[in-house]
Amino acid sequence: MFRRILLAIDGSRSSLSALEQAVSMALATHAEVRAMFVVDDSDLFFEISARDRPGLMADIIAYGKQVLARAGERLSASGVRWSSRLAETPGTPARIAEAIVAEADHWSADLIVMGTHGHRGVRHMVLGSVSEHVVSKTVRPILLVRQQSGSDSP
Repeated sequence: MFRRILLAIDGSRSSLSALEQAVSMALATHAEVRAMFVVDDSDLFFEISARDRPGLMADIIAYGKQVLARAGERLSASGVRWSSRLAETPGTPARIAEAIVAEADHWSADLIVMGTHGHRGVRHMVLGSVSEHVVSKTVRPILLVRQQSGSDSP
């Protein structure tokens, strides 16, 4: 069944729900989980800030490390074997998806688990959906977990 589960996580509520699904599946199948955070600077296109871009990127990288550490704590507490990967491949959702698929291929993941934000409107039209891009770029099974209600920003 599943021996290696790649968990794409960004700290959003849907990705934390995906973490819980990955924990359950790993425990049921004795699988190892690799938690992956891809540095995503696409939100910078929608924010006006006086801060410099390198400073913002450093903040995003620090946030990614925190997200991975928290995921690792949850996985360890459940007794799940795990590793983590921070991918510093900023860009569009298509590039983020390519990084996720490349990691799944490189690590020989049996399953990709990720949350989906359900963005709509201009943001979706301009950026697209990371999960849509992953689905279109991989032949591996994917479990998409969507948060049912409320805001889902990372």
